[in-house]
Amino acid sequence: MPDLTPELLLHGYAIGIFPMAEHRDDTEIFWVDPERRGVLPLDGFHMSRSLAKAMRRSTFEVAINRDFDAVVAACADRADTWINAEISSLYSALHLRGHAHSLEIRDAGSLVGGVYGVTLGTAFFGESMFSRRSNASKMALAALIDRLNRAGFTLFDTQFLTTHLASLGAQEITRKAYHTLLEHAQTRTADFTGPEPLTLYEVMQRMTQTS
Repeated sequence: MPDLTPELLLHGYAIGIFPMAEHRDDTEIFWVDPERRGVLPLDGFHMSRSLAKAMRRSTFEVAINRDFDAVVAACADRADTWINAEISSLYSALHLRGHAHSLEIRDAGSLVGGVYGVTLGTAFFGESMFSRRSNASKMALAALIDRLNRAGFTLFDTQFLTTHLASLGAQEITRKAYHTLLEHAQTRTADFTGPEPLTLYEVMQRMTQTS
C-alpha cells in the first residue's frame, strides 16, 4: 500500500473501502472491502425499554467534537484493537479537515462513552465506539442516529455486523447494495455539526415517538 494520506484515506471511503491494522503495534495497514457490509438504517434503531428508561433518568451530557482525539484513544484502549498510531494520526487529520467527528457521552465533564467516524456527502462511516459506564455506548449510538437524521444523512455504515449492533437494529447488505447507497450519498451534502444539541432525554423522546 502506498503511504496513506488524509486525501487517500478519504478516497478509500469514497470507493467503499477502509483501512485497518492487525493490532495496535503493527505498522502495516491494509484496505478492507467486505463482501457483506454492516449498515444501521437511520429509521431502524431499536430503542429497548431498558435503554429508554436509562436515557430518561440519565444525567449524562451529549457533546460533539469536544475532544476527538480522546475518543479515538479511548476506542483504541483495549486488548484487541485495529487502531495503530498511524491510523489515529490520519483520523485526527481528517477531523481537522472537517471529515471526521466524535459524539461523546460525558458525566460531569468526564468522557464515559462515545463513537467516532468519517463523513462524506450524506454518508457516516462509523469507525469505533467505547463505553466506560453502563449503556454509554448505546446512548452514544442513539444520539448519533438522531443527529444523522436531523442533519440529513442517508447512510450509516457500521462496516461489519456484530451481535451488539444487530441488537440495536443493524443489518448486513451485499457489497453491490452498499455501493448503490454510497454512490447516492455522495450526490448530496449534510452538515454533522448543524443540528442543535439535545439531551439524552430529548433524544429518547424523539426516537420513541417516531418508532
